[in-house]
Amino acid sequence: MLEQFRGLWTKLMTPPARLFIALKVHPDAITWAGTLITVVTAMVFLPRGWLWQGAALLLVFMLSDGIDGQMARMTNRVSTWGAFLDSSLDRIGDGAVFGAVVLYYAGRGDSVLWAGIALGALVMGQVTSYVKARGEALDMKVVGGLAARADRVLVLLLGLALAGVGLFWALPVALCWLLLASTITVGQRMAQVHRQAEARDAAV
Repeated sequence: MLEQFRGLWTKLMTPPARLFIALKVHPDAITWAGTLITVVTAMVFLPRGWLWQGAALLLVFMLSDGIDGQMARMTNRVSTWGAFLDSSLDRIGDGAVFGAVVLYYAGRGDSVLWAGIALGALVMGQVTSYVKARGEALDMKVVGGLAARADRVLVLLLGLALAGVGLFWALPVALCWLLLASTITVGQRMAQVHRQAEARDAAV
């Protein structure tokens, strides 16, 4: 859903990218720093119940994820390694945020049910990314789906922010949507791979 705004987001990332280039910061350093800050923020704020505060900080750090890629493009440093590193560290950042929500419900949030649903949303979100990566590794086109990464991140942060200001139902609703949408997206992407695999095998 949010993929259609990629061009606009690239433009927004250009000024900070120029600043870091002027400071001679390597794009990989931005990738590592963003992931580290995301993990620390999630693990410090969310399990303690500081939900809207954590969501606000995570929104800044996670949505500025495109700075490193923009820096690489502006300095002609686009590389296979950079793409691999960015994608790999994204999985760590996402896992930390969803894992912190699990810890919140296992502790201060006091709900095994919602901890389990958060864990399910974490697993299916990671599988969504894996299915795409595995399909592309087999030289197949895997695109779209109901809930891409940007959509999942935005919904979770919105649920956290609203729950943090007293709308406690917002986070459970967000987690239910994430679990359902991620499961559907996995199915959609597996179906894409299945159709292409069947066509390829039939042509042999």
